[in-house]
Amino acid sequence: MLVTIIVFLLILSVLVLIHEAGHYFMAKRFGIKVEEFGFGFPLTPPLWQMKKGETVYSLYPVLIGGFVKLYGEDEAGGGKIGTGDEVAKVKKTDEKRAFYARPLWQRIIVVVAGVVMNALLAVAIYYVFLAMGNFQTTLPMIGNPHFFGVDQKVITQVVVSGVEKGSPAAKAGITPFSLVESLNGQKIQRISLFAKTIKENAGKPITITWKNEKTQKNYTATVIPRVHPPKNQGALGVAFYPMRSVTLAYVTPLQKLFSGFIHPANLMAYNFEALGYLIHISILEKNAAPISEGVSGPVGIGYVVHAIIKIPNIHERIMQMLNLVGLLSISLAFFNVLPIPGLDGGRLFFLLIEAVTRKKVNPRVEGYIHAAGMIFLIALLLLVTVKDINQFFIH
Repeated sequence: MLVTIIVFLLILSVLVLIHEAGHYFMAKRFGIKVEEFGFGFPLTPPLWQMKKGETVYSLYPVLIGGFVKLYGEDEAGGGKIGTGDEVAKVKKTDEKRAFYARPLWQRIIVVVAGVVMNALLAVAIYYVFLAMGNFQTTLPMIGNPHFFGVDQKVITQVVVSGVEKGSPAAKAGITPFSLVESLNGQKIQRISLFAKTIKENAGKPITITWKNEKTQKNYTATVIPRVHPPKNQGALGVAFYPMRSVTLAYVTPLQKLFSGFIHPANLMAYNFEALGYLIHISILEKNAAPISEGVSGPVGIGYVVHAIIKIPNIHERIMQMLNLVGLLSISLAFFNVLPIPGLDGGRLFFLLIEAVTRKKVNPRVEGYIHAAGMIFLIALLLLVTVKDINQFFIH
C-alpha cells in the first residue's frame, strides 16, 4: 500500500507539474510576473513555501491539483479560488507585467499552455508505449467504437466467471475470471465454439489452455468433461461469458509515424463513445450504476495503480503504467479545455468572449463565477471519492 501511495503521488506530481509548467514558462516568456507556483489545492495554509526571485513556490496539503498565480489577475491554472480583485491592487509602474494588461493573444496562449503540455506528454508516452508493444495494443469493446488511422480486429474471448468445487475445471486449477485461450490447441474466439467443443468431447480428455487473471500467466492442463454432470453445473463445472475486445495495430510506416498522436485521440473518442453507451444502458435499465461504476476519481485511480504494481511481468507492468499515465494526461488536457468555470477552459471561454465583443468581462464577475465553479468541482470530487471508497473497499 505504501508503494501504491508513493507511485500514485509521483504520477499525480508529473501530471500537475507538467500542466502548471506550461502556464509558468509561457507567462515568463511574455514577461508576466508569476507570484506563486502552487502544488495542491490552497484550501489550508501551505505545508511548505520558498521564495526564489519574485515567485513563491508552495506545497499545500490537498495534493490533487495545482495553480500558477499571475500578478494583477486571478490565477491562470484555475486551482486557487479568487475574485479577480487583484486588478485593483496593481501598481501603475508594474501594470505592464500584469496578466490582464497583456495582449489578448498572449493571455490565450498562457491559459492553453497547460493543456498543450499535457497533450504533448500523452503523445510522448504513447510513442514509447506502442513501441514497447510492437505498435499493437488491445482494448475491451464497450459499445461499437470506431477507430481511425489504425488496423483493427474485433475478437470475442471466453471468460470463466465461476468454478464449481470438485469440478474438472477446479481440479485443473482454473479460477474465476480466467481467460480461455484454446481447447485441444484450437484458438477459442467464439462462445459457440467453446460450448460445441466441450459437448463433443464429453467423457474424453481434452487439453485446455487459459490465462490466469491475477498472474497474467498461461496454464495448460488435461481435463475430462463430465458426461452426466450435476444439475446446473455443466460438463466442466464453469460459468462463462463472452468478452469482446479490439486489437489495434499500427502497421504501415505512416501509421507508426503518427501513432503517438492518433492513439490518444482514438482513446478519447473511445472513452466518450463508451460513456455514451453506459448512459444509454443506464436510461434503458433506469439504473445509474453503469455510469457511476464507469467513472472514478483519485481513489479509483489509486486502486488501478495498485493492480498494475502487482503485475508480475515487469515489461507488462511498465507498459500498463505508461498506458495509465498517458490516458490520465490526455484526459486532463481534454477536461481542462472544457468551458467549465474554475478550469482553463472556463478562463479561455471568457477570453473568447472578449475576442468577439472587444470588451473585457468584469473581473469581479468572472472571479465569482470561477469560485463557484471550483466549489462545484470540489463537491464533485468528494462525491466521486465516496463512491470509489464504497465500490472498491466496502462492497
